[in-house]
Amino acid sequence: MNKDFKYVGKTFPIHDAPQKVRGETVYVSDLKLPNMLYAKLLLSSVAHGLIIKIDTSSAEALPGVIKVFTYLNTPSKLYSRYRIIPDQEFCMEDERLLTEKVRFVGDRIAAIVATSLEIATEAISLIRVEYETLQVLSTPEVALHDHQTLIHPGGNVIHEFEFQLGEITPIHEDDLNCETFTCTQKVHHAAIETHICLADYNSSETLTIWAACQGVFGVRTVVADLLELSYNKVRVIKMPTGGSFGGRQEATIEPITAFMAKELRCPVKLIFSREDSIIATMTRPATRTSIRTSVTKDGVMKDCVVDTLLDAGGYATSSADNAHAMSQKICKLYRIPYYKHQGKIIYTNTPIAGGARGWGAPEIITAMEIHMDAVAKLLTIDPVELRLKNLVHPYDYDKASNISLGNARIIECLLKGSETFGWTKRYKREPDQGRYRRGVGFACAAHKNGMYGGFPEHSTMTLKVNEDGSIILNTGLHELGCGTITSIKQIVAEVLEINPSYITILEADTEYGPYDFGTYGSRVTYICGACAYHVAMRAKEKLLECAAHIFRKPLQALEIKNSSVWVIGDEQQKLSYREIATTAKIKDNQDIVITHTYQGTSNPGSYAVHFAEVEIDTLTGLVKIIDYLAVHDIGKAINPGMVEGQIQGAVQNGIGYALLEEIKIGKDGSIANTNFKTYHTVNAPDMPTIDILLIEQGGDEGPFGAKSIGEIAFVPVASAIINAVNNALGTSLSELPLMPEKIVTALRSSG
Repeated sequence: MNKDFKYVGKTFPIHDAPQKVRGETVYVSDLKLPNMLYAKLLLSSVAHGLIIKIDTSSAEALPGVIKVFTYLNTPSKLYSRYRIIPDQEFCMEDERLLTEKVRFVGDRIAAIVATSLEIATEAISLIRVEYETLQVLSTPEVALHDHQTLIHPGGNVIHEFEFQLGEITPIHEDDLNCETFTCTQKVHHAAIETHICLADYNSSETLTIWAACQGVFGVRTVVADLLELSYNKVRVIKMPTGGSFGGRQEATIEPITAFMAKELRCPVKLIFSREDSIIATMTRPATRTSIRTSVTKDGVMKDCVVDTLLDAGGYATSSADNAHAMSQKICKLYRIPYYKHQGKIIYTNTPIAGGARGWGAPEIITAMEIHMDAVAKLLTIDPVELRLKNLVHPYDYDKASNISLGNARIIECLLKGSETFGWTKRYKREPDQGRYRRGVGFACAAHKNGMYGGFPEHSTMTLKVNEDGSIILNTGLHELGCGTITSIKQIVAEVLEINPSYITILEADTEYGPYDFGTYGSRVTYICGACAYHVAMRAKEKLLECAAHIFRKPLQALEIKNSSVWVIGDEQQKLSYREIATTAKIKDNQDIVITHTYQGTSNPGSYAVHFAEVEIDTLTGLVKIIDYLAVHDIGKAINPGMVEGQIQGAVQNGIGYALLEEIKIGKDGSIANTNFKTYHTVNAPDMPTIDILLIEQGGDEGPFGAKSIGEIAFVPVASAIINAVNNALGTSLSELPLMPEKIVTALRSSG
């Protein structure tokens, strides 16, 4: 990895930064089409009930109202908003556009289409609904044991599974057992842009959807099959996105918007408020996880038994798939002779769970890393020493997937991180006894690189060399604001030795772009980046072939540098890309256009160790992050500045997850915090300086050895902070978030 690169490994700004700074970026909310109408949804105010009467007459009589939709005049066909491809596993079809049985506060019961958003909003307030209220099951434990109240006809258990890996080893009399229980909460994705969609159904009977989403082809599949349209009659265009963090992975509002546009045969725009986005889209899943391990007296793990209960909310969507993903994370991190995982996914009368940054890893790794600190405490050994005895090594095989973990540098992350952080000195210092107490903690984490091994994994791109030698790369990419387009430009620029400013990257469009599964699963750099690398390599070969024909020289006599092909050893003989492309067109009747499909064949681990020092006010229970170090096995940082930005944002995200973010749901299913006045996130003044250490050892199949960063950066944050709090206070807190009242209560109960 000592190779000097011209563009890879350098920091470039995000491709559309000037437009965003000047306010010129066009989001879906900015789009206006001729004769466009506006939609507003009526969301349920009760958590569980049957609609016995719905009166829409006053709304229909309001001037400017075009149409009112309810369950009475919309399809009763059930669908899964999570489906990416036809016939996908773990996609339970249990949701309809508008329902007559509400299953959570925020369920869709009516839609108004009007000539303005103001009229649509007023009309919504005129609809009168009478419910037969049903028993509310607000927690998975209650829903699991209540066999009389059924949220869906098939019962409250969506899915359950159990698998075992390895062989049980005999228990020695000196072995120790440790058991912990961890709860994680439902949180809002809190992207700046709320959910919004625009759809139009034109005279040629073609449906076009402008969506700020993570996968246009998945949206097309859901909408086309639901509305019984052939795929060539549904076009989905990816629009600039104001953040996602997994919150736009599923087709949440696109199906209802598309249906209304098709029914009315005109453009319809649906804009969600912040409250709508919090209660009616999806949340990070809440989980309850117990972990029991047996370890030798020296700290070597012999077995690990995990039991997870996942709260899916009112509909199944991605929860079963998410729970299976959770169950396969621990074996990416630790060498465990025998591993058993049991999981249950439960319906509740709460907001719907769905994909969120880390795809199951934050929930299970948080539980595991809190557990590992409890084991270290039981053994009275340094938590670093305990981890070093059990962490995976480079090129170990993952027990769960039977795929190589690749050049896994987690041990190096821990060793270099603990030295840089000064772990030993900080950990062994005398504990504070006053009002303000400091403590340190860390957490190890593992995540994946793409979906190979459990799901189809490939990406297709088309690279075209223009007559002047500039490049257009047509892709199925979805830039979510994290710099995807810039990093892909850098990869292509490095291969072709061309300035990135001469490269244009086209984003996803189902009609004009090549197929890609979407932006999730930590697959973009590792899979899509590899596709860009390989299509650029093929274009490079084609440029050399064309130049060889022009020069009448063998390929071996030529080389590429500085956007030109040179005759080796003769600085006078060169052809620019412009000359090659133009000559190929005019004299040889050739286009330099390459289409390439890259298939994933590996899925190594991405690794991180995060260290935190905290200070707690024992009187108020407030926690302040004093110091923070994030160490990452990145393989190769394509754009170091963007990598650092991803880590900094993830840490801010994770501090909120650990200490204060939670959608607060009452026993009656009501939601107490539906806006940013009451749903609190971590703000810039609360943030510590985040030191970052990147381990760049390459060795895997990503472009130039690169691995993922966007999700793994979030995974260890919460457990590192919670372990630091427990270290400071001598507590065993494990119920997220650690709100001040929980800390004060724990201190009082311990005397």
